[in-house]
Amino acid sequence: MRRIRITVAYDGTEFHGWQVQPGLPTIQGWLEQILTGIESAPVHVHGSGRTDAGVHALAQVAAFDLENPIPCDNLRKAVNRLLPRSIRVTAVEEAAAAFHPRFQAKEKTYEYRIWREEICPPMRRLYVFHHPYPLNEAAITAAAPLLEGEHDFTAFAAADEKDELGRSKVRRIFASSVWREGGELVYRVRGSGFLKHMVRMIMGTLLEVGKGNLTADDLLARLQPGYPAKSGPAVPASGLCLLNVEY
Repeated sequence: MRRIRITVAYDGTEFHGWQVQPGLPTIQGWLEQILTGIESAPVHVHGSGRTDAGVHALAQVAAFDLENPIPCDNLRKAVNRLLPRSIRVTAVEEAAAAFHPRFQAKEKTYEYRIWREEICPPMRRLYVFHHPYPLNEAAITAAAPLLEGEHDFTAFAAADEKDELGRSKVRRIFASSVWREGGELVYRVRGSGFLKHMVRMIMGTLLEVGKGNLTADDLLARLQPGYPAKSGPAVPASGLCLLNVEY
């Protein structure tokens, strides 16, 4: 049995996220369907994480076991021939038998893009959040690095079916920054891991800072254990993209 590691890029617009859901198109569902056909036996694909419906990825990492001796390059070509054009496997390689893309991930980087001008170009509309309203972008830029370090992100996590397991919601953020790039405001965050809707809720909170509804101290208060409410609100999924996963 071979352990295969793949890198996957996708436009998440038409999908209900990564994770298999009965009767709904998902990234994991498409991959498992195609690989099961190649293997002539059920194949389970493990991802580095579960992106939400509408979220995009440039380099999602996944792994699975395969008995079929097909060379990696041929496997990549075969899978891409059968995938919809909005999903592409960009790399395939042999991995150690114990490799697990989620449990062994050291850090992930996400990017969120906001279109700031009055008219959003049709070609960009599926990959940004259009917000042409007044914002203090300097305040947002100054607040973003406050998230760096190890914090309890409970206030920045949507309800999850795993909450009953009582797992820690402490995460380490290595870098958090905001800058202007043409007509877009770009937020990039690199961390040890992310909770459900965490990046979207962080971005929503930073927007509240930009609107003048929250201060930097209000943001810091939301990082304290036991904060009594949820932060946010979460911004739309369209502007979010998983850039890479490091091991």
